Amino acid sequence: MDSLRFKLQQSPIQSKPRIFQPRVTNISNRTDETDPRPTSSAGKIQRLVLNNEGRTKLNVDPDREFYSSPRFVNHVDDRFISSLTDLYRNRLIPGSIVLDLMSSWVSHLPEEVKYEKVVGHGLNAQELTRNPRLDYFFVKDLNEDQKFEFEDKYFDAVLCSVGVQYLQQPEKVFAEVYRVLKPGGVFIVSFSNRMFYEKAIRVWRDGTEYSRVQLVVQYFQSVEGFTQPEIIREQPGRVGGGGGADKPVLSWFMNFLGLASRPDPFNAVIAYKNFKPLYE
Repeated sequence: MDSLRFKLQQSPIQSKPRIFQPRVTNISNRTDETDPRPTSSAGKIQRLVLNNEGRTKLNVDPDREFYSSPRFVNHVDDRFISSLTDLYRNRLIPGSIVLDLMSSWVSHLPEEVKYEKVVGHGLNAQELTRNPRLDYFFVKDLNEDQKFEFEDKYFDAVLCSVGVQYLQQPEKVFAEVYRVLKPGGVFIVSFSNRMFYEKAIRVWRDGTEYSRVQLVVQYFQSVEGFTQPEIIREQPGRVGGGGGADKPVLSWFMNFLGLASRPDPFNAVIAYKNFKPLYE
């Protein structure tokens, strides 16, 4: 299969390169026909997790249209972002080549850690251009085309933050992630309870927080070769909750009325290609 590499040009604002027009190179992902070794089934989709109804969205317009205007806002709160950054700090090895799927204008990678290359993906070029950690980026609607224009075994880590709820072909996307990961590479999928409701798939909209975690686990398990998924969950209480005589009266009263805000719950599901490295 032909793979696309990207031509770079300098941004007039920053000195970091950005991805714009791709050029085609001939890189085959197929096993040589003369190779006598049996073809491995690793990376193949073993079963479909969703039925057709579960993949539907309320807003059926193309996602590229929905995300055509940039949204320079945070989609989760500071507590969630801090937990995610800590997770990346603990799981991503410095010097890694990283693919950040469904990215935006902000990065959740730890600022002090250096990576060899960070490639971003999303649906809005203006947002991706603003992301300070991206060395390159590309725009693609994964609900229309699930193929990545990268060589096999290219990335050390693939990330997907607060975007998995919009995937209508998650099995194919997870299979492609498996293909581009190096053996021992990690795939980290994180999410909360926030969403663009009309763009989330039906099974996600209708689910509970527990069922959504289990759904992502099943996405991993649908592709042969991923390790047993690991689940990380943080369920904070309401802001200002808890006992104690020094608690502000207003916070207590808001909690009593059920009006206090709840921090965003943090959920992450993690799996590795083939094996979990010993240094983890």
